[in-house]
Amino acid sequence: MSADVRSQVSEEEWKLRVDLAAAYRLVALFGWDDLVFTHISARVPGEPGHFLINPYGMLFEEVTASSLVKIDQNGEKVMDSPYPVNPAGFTIHSAIHAAREDAHCVMHTHSLNGVAVSTQREGLLPISQQSTLVLAALGYHDYEGIALNEDEKPRLVADLADNTFLMLRNHGLLTVGNTPADAFLAMYIFEASCMIQVRALAGNRELVPVQPEIVDGVKEAARIVTKGLFGDLAWPGLLRRLDRQNPGYDE
Repeated sequence: MSADVRSQVSEEEWKLRVDLAAAYRLVALFGWDDLVFTHISARVPGEPGHFLINPYGMLFEEVTASSLVKIDQNGEKVMDSPYPVNPAGFTIHSAIHAAREDAHCVMHTHSLNGVAVSTQREGLLPISQQSTLVLAALGYHDYEGIALNEDEKPRLVADLADNTFLMLRNHGLLTVGNTPADAFLAMYIFEASCMIQVRALAGNRELVPVQPEIVDGVKEAARIVTKGLFGDLAWPGLLRRLDRQNPGYDE
C-alpha cells in the first residue's frame, strides 16, 4: 500500500505525509487523543485547495503516511483511497486553512487538561513559563455546539485572528503551524500550560502570577530560544522516540 501511494505523489507530499502521520502518532503517545474524534490536517504542497487528513475510524496510533486521505476544501476525496473521511470533522480546519495562508497545519485536540481549562472563566492563567509563551499568541472561541455549522466559520476565524493558539471554550485546544512539527510543538506547550494550571489550582494555595510586562516580552525571547526554528528544533528527537516506541508511521 505505501509503495503504491508513494508512487502517486510528489516527494514533497510524501515527506509531509510522513511528518503528519508522525504527528498523529505522537498525539496518541502523549495521551492527547480522543479515540478517533479529533483531527490534524495539512495543506498539500503545490496543490492549492488540497489537504491531508486522517482516515476516519482509525486510531491516531495506527495512522501511516499512506493511509492519510487527500481531500478538497469541502472534505471530499480527490485521490482514490480505501479509507473513509469525516467531512464534518474538517469544518473547523477548512475555515482556518482558507483564512490563514500561513496555517499549513491545523491541530485540534480534546485533551482532558485542555478541556478542563477551557471551562474556566478566566481561561489560561499567567502562572508558568509555558503559559507566557501561549498567552503571547492566544485567542478564545465560545462554544456553539458540535462544529457542524458553516455559519460558525467566520466567528472561529475572527477569534483565531493571527494567533498560533486557540482555546475552544468547553471543547478543547487548537494550534496552527507552518509544518506538523510547528503545530505539534505549539500543542505540547499549550497542553503543558493547561496541565500545570489544573495541578496548581488543585493545590488550593494562592498562586503567584507572572508579571504582565514579562508576558508582553515573551515573543522576542521565544524567538531567541527556538533560534527561529520552533518545531524543527525538537522534531528529530521526537521522531527518534516514535521510532523506538511506535514505528511504522512512515509506511
